Amino acid sequence: MQKFRLYETRSKFYMIGRDKNRTFWRVLKIDRLEPSELNIFEDSTLYSDIECCDLLRRIHEGNKSTGGLKFVTTCYGIIGFIKFLEPYYMLLITKRRKIGTICGHTIYAITKSEMVPIPHAIERSKMAYSKDENRYKKLLCSVDLTKDFFFSYSYNVMLSLQRNLSDHNTTGQSLYETLFVWNEFLTRGIRNNLQNTSWTVALVYGFFKQVKLSISDNEFNLTIIARRSRHYAGTRYLKRGVNEKGRVANDVETEQIVFTDARGGRPMQISSVVQIRGSIPLFWSQEASRLNIKPDIILSRKDSNFEATRLHFENLVKRYGNPIIILNLIKTREKKPRETILRAEFANAVRSLNKNLKGENRLRFLHWDLHRHSRCSKATNVLGQLGKVAAYALKLTGIFYCPVTSNVRLDGFSHYSYTENNNVTDHCITEQASINKDNVDKETEIINCYCSSDENKDYSVKPQMLQSGVLRTNCIDCLDRTNVAQYAYGLAALGCQLQALGFVETPYIDLDNPLAKELMEIYESMGDTLAFQYGGSAAHNKIFSERRGQWKAAAQSQEFIRTLQRYYNNTYLDGDKQKAINLLLGHFQPQQGNPALWELDSDQHYTVKKHGLYVADDSVRSTIKRSLSDGNILSESDTTIRNLNVTNDQNSSEKPDKRFLSGSTPDIYTCGSDICHCRARQNQVSDSNCTPSTQL
Repeated sequence: MQKFRLYETRSKFYMIGRDKNRTFWRVLKIDRLEPSELNIFEDSTLYSDIECCDLLRRIHEGNKSTGGLKFVTTCYGIIGFIKFLEPYYMLLITKRRKIGTICGHTIYAITKSEMVPIPHAIERSKMAYSKDENRYKKLLCSVDLTKDFFFSYSYNVMLSLQRNLSDHNTTGQSLYETLFVWNEFLTRGIRNNLQNTSWTVALVYGFFKQVKLSISDNEFNLTIIARRSRHYAGTRYLKRGVNEKGRVANDVETEQIVFTDARGGRPMQISSVVQIRGSIPLFWSQEASRLNIKPDIILSRKDSNFEATRLHFENLVKRYGNPIIILNLIKTREKKPRETILRAEFANAVRSLNKNLKGENRLRFLHWDLHRHSRCSKATNVLGQLGKVAAYALKLTGIFYCPVTSNVRLDGFSHYSYTENNNVTDHCITEQASINKDNVDKETEIINCYCSSDENKDYSVKPQMLQSGVLRTNCIDCLDRTNVAQYAYGLAALGCQLQALGFVETPYIDLDNPLAKELMEIYESMGDTLAFQYGGSAAHNKIFSERRGQWKAAAQSQEFIRTLQRYYNNTYLDGDKQKAINLLLGHFQPQQGNPALWELDSDQHYTVKKHGLYVADDSVRSTIKRSLSDGNILSESDTTIRNLNVTNDQNSSEKPDKRFLSGSTPDIYTCGSDICHCRARQNQVSDSNCTPSTQL
């Protein structure tokens, strides 16, 4: 059902829902006589339009003595129910707008929402009007549901396209339990009561943008979706690192979908690729400070066996399969150790986990100091280097591609089917399998064997392709540097997707191509949106500004303003924002007689105080001295990378910070192939106190 009308009497709410085609009407009854209980009843009868009108007339006649039946509002779905100290409230979508379509399924954003108290005013006690109750209501309403929340009635927008077309076990109630549905807690009561999801909508939080583009007179639709996880969700300084269950802060899945419409007897062609970002999966935190714009990083010793880190990567394998490729963009050297603390510990964690993993199950760990390279190189060079990493990752994971035939109507995936083909050559199948099994020595592109420039080609013979594994990118905040790297990956993936659709012969898209500029604008918009959600300001876009040709002084001024905005929000506003998120997700449920939410520290602070933590001191610095070089990390983490060409540049004038690093630091450069190679720059360190790098 997609449209509803809410009516009220003194004793009940009546919600009338109908399907899109106006073929049936259903009735939901909500009791209003209980001041602090939620009683919901669903009428099992399917009514016609006339029967429904007659039912409403009879309800009005039967309640005339208490005011009759009154119309309240039109709505487009129930967001959920919530209780603070006494009464329940119902959250409704009262206005919506279309923001895109996927396979004929409409995606909506919320334009307006309302919170309606359930008990009649006569039944409410003084507690319903208390100062604390009103404060809780104000806190929840500070979560703006009209910004960055989206939903669909017929498409499972909380799942990737590949899962939608291949996973038929995740349906109904189980969809709400996935990590990207933000109103799982709010809808839990009504779903458990009715054992269906007919009256509610599943809200996804993040970013959605769809545009129509063209290349060589071929039109296609490009959709970028970012889904933010509800697990360990919150704001920048109050949610860092990983929790005991392996959930990380700022966990966002980004999906890039390219599809064409079915025309001239050709089936619809659709392709998608998924990448993720997330906080470094260690126990660490930062305390927002009014006096320090860059607070110290606090690292915990409580998980010496990296158990939470292991749980995190096991969850990624369960979600995406193998291989898991980690692109770590944090700094390799600093005057005062901050990021380098985490870099050393993250390397140790990956090394420890890989001891118990074999073959394709091993974590691929790539480190590249984006900050250092962006200071020394132009934006074009930085994006070019990241493009090599993207090409390498795409060779390992592949992309999802599928020709889809439609049976007249596009109102459900049951009307779609894969275009099957039994005449695919064994060569194509073997080549795809070999690439996904890490045989990256081959120079063959992932999808060369599926494409042809023949205009008379039968498009139905293209086989389905699946993505297995995922690229996981992080910096410290997983906002600014991460977004640049995700754009580079998206651009490389777009070339592969267009090649799979038969629009281009080679997957390479030049940075000066209009498509690259269009894609950059979308990723920049996504980066700003995600940065506001987690960090409190738009993203720092130095590289994007340079690519646009923005005046350097103007770009620097913009970056300074965003730094101040982020500092102010993190220091003064994020506390209340975190409390509101905890209310929305059900992490805190108010009860009479217990301390109020605003009387407690955040759960992050509680964790910091509960476990033994330490700030950077001499012991940390000595650990960093013994930290493993990037080259060593790469060679141990991935046998494929270990076999790549490695050269020593003995004459390099660039020297590492002697206090933190010894041995080699990596650089990624072009070697004339699509696989990124690593060059170890061997630097001579004269400080006799530096401990040599331990070999893995």
